[in-house]
Amino acid sequence: MRSKYQRHDISVRITIYAWMKNRAAHTPDLLRRKLLQLSAHVEENARRCVLAIRARDWQSAQRVIDGDDEVDALEISIEEDCVVLLQSGTLDDAGVRFVVAVLKINADLERVGDLAGNVSHRVLSLGQYDQLLLPTELLALAERTLSMLTHSLDALVDMDPVLARAVCDRDHEVNVLNRAMYDLVRDRILATPLQTERLIHLLSISRYLERIADYATNIAENVVYIAEGRIIRHSGRTARSTDNHSERT
Repeated sequence: MRSKYQRHDISVRITIYAWMKNRAAHTPDLLRRKLLQLSAHVEENARRCVLAIRARDWQSAQRVIDGDDEVDALEISIEEDCVVLLQSGTLDDAGVRFVVAVLKINADLERVGDLAGNVSHRVLSLGQYDQLLLPTELLALAERTLSMLTHSLDALVDMDPVLARAVCDRDHEVNVLNRAMYDLVRDRILATPLQTERLIHLLSISRYLERIADYATNIAENVVYIAEGRIIRHSGRTARSTDNHSERT
């Protein structure tokens, strides 16, 4: 029969083994793989919600809504991994910067998933108005937003700060289109008050798309932070372009 000291020694060794096994299961590389997995899910849902807008594809809209739980579960898992890594004390400065940025990107991706779901709900609500023609401004906004999100995630995959900066510089294009949608909806409501409900759905879709573009910009800014250790989110377009030019010259 083992003494209490022997049993304590075994218990300590088991605890250390479990700790080392858990630590081995949480590495920056595995965290990056999970983040890219989440990115793929969110990008696919964004594509589906744009398809739902463009083609009045109710099935695509419903698939976005049904897939939101998977995005949420992966987002929680990534956040938990980030906490474990930060607590491990094994990260160098670049590693800490990476994990901090992943926490932010992870939250932004989850919000993009939520907004894609919001768009899809609005698209389904528009199903009762089969004769409603979607404004060209809304279709352009949807395509521009998807392009920004795709390029920001490409920048994340390749860790490309130049592409990331290009995404940031396009944010104003979406803002202009969103403002045009606001003006259009306002004018149509004043001209045809009976269409107010359906027009409000269009305005909501426009606003959700504009917010997705904002999050795409946030992701791109964090790619620059990971790659260069520079915080550019408050620098504005002029400063970003100046930074970009100075690096090329």
